[in-house]
Amino acid sequence: MKTINEFMSELRSKDVKVWSQGDRLRYKAPEETLTPTLLQELKKRKTEILEFLHRGNTAAFKLPPILPALQDNDLPLSFAQQRLWFLNQLEPDSTVYNMPTAYRLTGTLNVTALEQSLNQIWQRHSILRATFASIDGQPKQAILKGINLTLPLIDLQPIPEANREIQAQRLTTIEAQQPFDLVKGPLFRAKLLRLTTTEHVLLLTMHHIVNDGWSYSIFFRELAALYTAFSAGEDLSLSELSIQYTDFAVWQRQCLQGEVLQSQLDYWKQQLGGKLPILQLPTNYTRPAVQTYRGTYQSLQLSLELTQALKVLSEKEKVTLFMTLLTVFKVLLYRYSGQEDIVVGTPIAGRNREETEQLIGLFVNSLALQTNLGQNPTFKELLSQVREVTLGAYSHQDFPLEKLIEELQPERDTNRSPLFQMMFVFQNTPNDSWELPGLTITSIEVHTGTAKLDLTLDLEETSEGIRGGIEYNTDLFDSTTIMRMLGHFQTLLESIVTNPQQHISNLPLLTATEQHQLLVEWNNTQNHYPKDTCIHRLFEEQVAKNPDAVAVIFENQQLAYQQLNHRANQLAHYLISLGVKPEATVGICVERSLYLIVAIFAILKAGAAYVPLDPAYPQERLAFMLTDAAVPVLLTQKHLLDKLPSHQAKVICLDTDWEAISQEKSCNPITEVKPSNLAYILYTSGSTGQPKGVAIEHQNTVNFIHWAQTTFTSQQLAGVLASTSICFDLSVFELFVPLSGGGQVILAENALHLPTLKAAKDVTLINTVPSAIAELIRVNAIPPSVRTVNLAGEPLSPQLINQLYQHPSIQQVYNLYGPTEATTYSTFSLCSTHSDNQRVSNSSIGRPIANTQIYILDSHLYPVPIGVPGELYIGGAGLARGYFNRPELTQEKFIANPFSNEPSERLYKTGDLARYLSNGDIEFLGRLDNQVKIRGFRIELEEIEAAIAQHPSVQQTVVTARVGDAGDKRLVAYIVPHSEQTCTEQGRSTPTTDQLRHFLKQKLPEYMVPSAFVVLDTLPLTPNGKIDRNALPDPNSVRPNLEETFVAPRTTIEQQIADIWTPLLKLEKVGIHDNFFTLGGHSLLATQVIARLRASFGIDFPVRTLFEAPTVALLAERIETFQWVTEQPQMDIMSNYEEGEL
Repeated sequence: MKTINEFMSELRSKDVKVWSQGDRLRYKAPEETLTPTLLQELKKRKTEILEFLHRGNTAAFKLPPILPALQDNDLPLSFAQQRLWFLNQLEPDSTVYNMPTAYRLTGTLNVTALEQSLNQIWQRHSILRATFASIDGQPKQAILKGINLTLPLIDLQPIPEANREIQAQRLTTIEAQQPFDLVKGPLFRAKLLRLTTTEHVLLLTMHHIVNDGWSYSIFFRELAALYTAFSAGEDLSLSELSIQYTDFAVWQRQCLQGEVLQSQLDYWKQQLGGKLPILQLPTNYTRPAVQTYRGTYQSLQLSLELTQALKVLSEKEKVTLFMTLLTVFKVLLYRYSGQEDIVVGTPIAGRNREETEQLIGLFVNSLALQTNLGQNPTFKELLSQVREVTLGAYSHQDFPLEKLIEELQPERDTNRSPLFQMMFVFQNTPNDSWELPGLTITSIEVHTGTAKLDLTLDLEETSEGIRGGIEYNTDLFDSTTIMRMLGHFQTLLESIVTNPQQHISNLPLLTATEQHQLLVEWNNTQNHYPKDTCIHRLFEEQVAKNPDAVAVIFENQQLAYQQLNHRANQLAHYLISLGVKPEATVGICVERSLYLIVAIFAILKAGAAYVPLDPAYPQERLAFMLTDAAVPVLLTQKHLLDKLPSHQAKVICLDTDWEAISQEKSCNPITEVKPSNLAYILYTSGSTGQPKGVAIEHQNTVNFIHWAQTTFTSQQLAGVLASTSICFDLSVFELFVPLSGGGQVILAENALHLPTLKAAKDVTLINTVPSAIAELIRVNAIPPSVRTVNLAGEPLSPQLINQLYQHPSIQQVYNLYGPTEATTYSTFSLCSTHSDNQRVSNSSIGRPIANTQIYILDSHLYPVPIGVPGELYIGGAGLARGYFNRPELTQEKFIANPFSNEPSERLYKTGDLARYLSNGDIEFLGRLDNQVKIRGFRIELEEIEAAIAQHPSVQQTVVTARVGDAGDKRLVAYIVPHSEQTCTEQGRSTPTTDQLRHFLKQKLPEYMVPSAFVVLDTLPLTPNGKIDRNALPDPNSVRPNLEETFVAPRTTIEQQIADIWTPLLKLEKVGIHDNFFTLGGHSLLATQVIARLRASFGIDFPVRTLFEAPTVALLAERIETFQWVTEQPQMDIMSNYEEGEL
């Protein structure tokens, strides 16, 4: 049995009023609310209810009565009015709080009686004549006197009949969207449109500051009574109002303070205390920096059958229909956002005092209802939780939302409302139908073109079933998304009435048509490819077709297809003689050269898998890779031997051992290698602190190559720039795709070296990362021969796409996406230009490539709706075998495909966040974990953190990727030294930036070494004790703590160099001995430095100059030397210098 508090709250939620008259219990309720069961319980608990009322167990009964105020001017505003007044100060011309209604009146209308009736209400309720002015910065309201309300009549009969409805609709919209002047008033307008002598449209508009939904019911009830009397020539005296709304405002200000509301405040602080969740509902457009109120409305009608089923469920679960609908709405928001803590606002009439029941005015209050949907409860369990939260809120409804915001001080943001951004409204106000004699009244839907919040679901129960719709902000959502959301809301309702015992994550959300589209239609990528061949055999086919065509160019050297094949064959035979065979691994640690291409094909031809090892990697990392991959043979060059760690592999130096290798046969070797054998192992950053090897088979890459050759023409692939290290998967496209189709591979150290290549004029396709192509655009270094640009590895902005298409020769820009685990690229999109008014943040990554499936799933592996973020899973022919020698990790990341009947089919769990767009394209949204990509490099932040933690002076560390003003990303490490080293003022030391960088360079590749280090006393924590990455401070512009003592520039040239460095490095100053890369510089910034040095000094430096002379002093010395050399011919030949020839 419910407690008396719960029972009274339930009565309040049903809008049942109870009060005592002596020993009698009186009640008043909307029609059909008091069921026989509820009426019986009222009778049964009469004594208990009377005791409750006499005890004054709610704040309303503890308060003094509302008495008439003594004046009509300089009156205070109620709390709710004050908030609306303040919002009006921010946007004086906004119509967001207009409350328009429109009704079609069919029949004989007595216009005079109608005007007389409206004027009587205008005089009866003084709030309708209120104005709001600022006196000494404080808002006050005053009542207009001596003014009658007029009813303007606009006759549309002269307009041709076919156009009258259009004109009536236009005038209705204009009226609804006409702002009010709160200072001058009036804040109530009435207008009558005449279409014919028997058809009119009545337009009524009030500002919310003087009105609410309940008030309109009072208004129409009084209007009907007055019009009925006046149209019959009779007088009518409505019962006198004991108070006016302004009396309530005075009373509220005087009484709702101090201890009276403390218990209510304590309740709300307990409910909403701490950091309130901000609902991140997926939007179609980027949220504006400042909240806008442009909006519209999308309607919904539920069947009477479904409505009845929902009522039956509500009665069975002992909840109101409001509670059931609110719970379903919260499930919808949870399934759309993935967030477990959700706060939704809901209005409550705020008329829990008898004196206010017949008043027009703004009494409505908003309650913030927070629910936790974690632990995947059943719908019934969640409904019970929502019931308790709702009843508790009803018992504490007197606390005004405006004061609650003041007290809680939630994190304020100019682009969203505080406390909640979503609202749920279920009309439970008395909705008496109003009738006028001789007239048929039909409601006309009218909207102000505004939205108060991001989204409001507004429902009401009617005789035809539940109807309503969603009011939404059009700067956030488009109509297609809202229509889809309403459809999902209805699907949830239908599934809940069928089985309310289901867990909320299992409730069907998608229609069968949507599910088929997402799982089948958009994954229909089946395409024939040569499943019985290997990578090197595709190359050998081209050798037979074009033996003398140029295959590879590097600097001044080149190899024809036949030459490349012969050399690769000789090395392959040599490897076979050493015991290399299928499934063996061969390391390759070779600098960019023709040897590199020869070695890769030789390893494949020998049947083995190549394992790339970058000579620039630290020895510790190389040692791990050699051991982990169990490499028996290592291909390298003589001058690189000193850089290699100790290992057990047999070493072959391609330069010094080539004479012996060249004695081998040059014919294609015959091996037992099959498409299912390993082709290569690429090591990617690992979250455990060590890299992990991704094992790719021949058949994976052959499918990829075949897709590329059917997507790109031979003209596009005629000259492919190969600028990516073979340690990264972009190189798979750059090497194998052109050489399997008769094209040329043009080798470069990296993409930024393109301007210096002699073969730059032959490049037709660039395959790189957005940050690199942006730099090539900036320095105008894209050759006119380039027709196609492939971009991958980073988000691609519309602005960069537009810049590329402005280049005169570029005809296609592709955005490609894919992890190493799915063989380089899994999706692709041919980009189009974007106009300035297109509100997009990043380009789509398109659709899956051939024989590839993409699924976007929630945490329970259910497909998410279009537009809703989920984790991206990849299936199909490109899926890697797994992680080399890591069965547990392979099992974790490569899961069984739940959408396939084939038990061998798998999906790769990418950890990437994405969503489907309405056209079937996919939008990449970021990561679910701490993996980042910087300049195209895939980095697990945990691996860097694990390396830093090994430093003896570091107690704690966290690494983040910070985005700069220009959109560039950089790694920033935050460290907490051991306690005895924390305070430098006491003579205790902390590791310097130089020391940390030097330490990490022994363990990590250069691209994984943070560009900035920030020392903190403690790391910021969230309330539940986790590191709060959002609270980490920005690295400031102060010069980092270096071992080098600061020495200011001494010469004009040093000062010029320092002035170039400081803005690029975002520092206040740099010293002449500071290392550019220690200060946070990287290869892309280096190209900008060189470009500015060229402009300042007129010297055409290559980019490597900065790597060779990385300090201001060394760079200045280079410039001074160059200037001295170039000035020699201009010396005065008549000066006192000896001259001669050597």
